Amino acid sequence: MIRQATARDAVWIMDLWNGVIADTLITFTTTPKTHNEIIAKIETGTVLVATNQRGFATYGPFRAGPGYAATVEHSVMIAPGVRGTGLGRALMTLLIQHAREHRKHVMVAGVSSANHTAVKFHSALGFVEVGRMPQVAHKFDQWLDLILMQRMLNPSDSCIDAS
Repeated sequence: MIRQATARDAVWIMDLWNGVIADTLITFTTTPKTHNEIIAKIETGTVLVATNQRGFATYGPFRAGPGYAATVEHSVMIAPGVRGTGLGRALMTLLIQHAREHRKHVMVAGVSSANHTAVKFHSALGFVEVGRMPQVAHKFDQWLDLILMQRMLNPSDSCIDAS
């Protein structure tokens, strides 16, 4: 089951996210998330969680400025033992629906070039690769590309094929 996150979820979300930050190339971030950051994110109303505490998905502003208000960037984190079980797809399906209901137009995924599974995952959800930024990130003594993928949330308004 998937539901809106509450403050009670902050600790396990922080633990899962910080594990991904510390141990993987899935994210380029190296600074652990704080409890206060997680609480602030939950308070935006854009965090969905699996009730088994094994995954979450969230979105937020893509860039600052009013011209980008309808474009969001998302994160989806799934615990290692349950990746590939459909939980990520379920979370993302509801997250996309949430973003549509809140009049968002585009959802962006910033994917690490080391995370081939994420590229396939996003492609299966209708995201298309729209850009690649070579060697813009450095983590664990290696340079990594950022793959930019996007999905039009209202394809009838789009000039990009999101199918």
